[in-house]
Amino acid sequence: MKSRIPFVLMALAILLTLFVACATPTAAPTSAPPTAAAQPTSPPPPTAAPVAELKGELNMLCTPQQEYCDGMKKEFETKYPGVTVNFVRLSSGESLTRLRNEKDNPQFDIWWGGPIDSFVAAKKEGLLEPYKSPNYANIRDPKLMLDPDGQWVGIYVGSLGFATNNDFLKNNPNAKPPASMDDLLKPEFKGQIYIAHPATSGTSYTFLCTILQQRGEEKGWEYLKQFAQQVAQFTKSGAAPVQSVGKGEGAVGVVFSHDIVAGTESGLPLTLSFPAEGTGYEIGGMGMVKGAKNIAIAKAWFDWALEPTTQELGPKFKAYQAPTVNGAKASKPELLQVKLIDYNFDYCGTNKKAFIDKFTNEIAKPPQ
Repeated sequence: MKSRIPFVLMALAILLTLFVACATPTAAPTSAPPTAAAQPTSPPPPTAAPVAELKGELNMLCTPQQEYCDGMKKEFETKYPGVTVNFVRLSSGESLTRLRNEKDNPQFDIWWGGPIDSFVAAKKEGLLEPYKSPNYANIRDPKLMLDPDGQWVGIYVGSLGFATNNDFLKNNPNAKPPASMDDLLKPEFKGQIYIAHPATSGTSYTFLCTILQQRGEEKGWEYLKQFAQQVAQFTKSGAAPVQSVGKGEGAVGVVFSHDIVAGTESGLPLTLSFPAEGTGYEIGGMGMVKGAKNIAIAKAWFDWALEPTTQELGPKFKAYQAPTVNGAKASKPELLQVKLIDYNFDYCGTNKKAFIDKFTNEIAKPPQ
């Protein structure tokens, strides 16, 4: 046994030498780098936070239909699990009034949807905050769909049309779906027309400003006074006449055509028609509210809303407006393949308060 100990010790020594040799790194051909203490470093450049890291709340003023607002809220929250979107759904005119009333203490971060006439007016009154989204590069027609100061941008397009109840047409064989603005003044439509009030609805204001542009202000106001005598009810919401006329409460509704399509696809007995002389249209807008408290999340929504895949979500929630960004396909392109007037958004936005006041004071009071 004693004779084996030197051999074992020698073997262990050899193995230990080999282990140390293998574990020791080969010397680098150049001199060793300075220590961390001797080499000052600058902080790494900031990088975009991963999607999942965006956390907090977004307070949104939402003007499209409730189902569209609900759907987009869920889509955004799925993309950003740490975010909760709180929204209030108001028509365009009501939204503008709300922002005016809260100017000194804004309760919303972003306003999404509704004709840009209202956004032009909001900009003029100092209610919006400029933002330069990297996705402005996606806009199809920047001259038409993008404010030069970045205070609003277009997110969809919709044309104004007429919804006529099919049962009314069957019971009145001499009546036909209106094919011009003058057709709305026909005797058979006396007390049979539903339209929103321009003080609360961007849809109705688009109609009002279309008439003023087509006929000039003097003749336009004369027409509007005659038209008001045909109206059964002025509603608050621009899309509400679709349901009223679809249920047979009236014969004709003056509404954006995509809302009429949503009604027909839900089973309402409606016929869609357009004025042959040309129709007004909307560019639905989006803008950051001045004084917004949740800026980072508002910017994330803003950028997301200008992505092609986002703008193609509309039909999923019965919203058939045409997109405003390249790469997004229109679900109902035929709605824009009609004669459109050269709608002057700046004229309509700049004069919005004066025109609504005149309509309210001289023609019809808004619904309570």
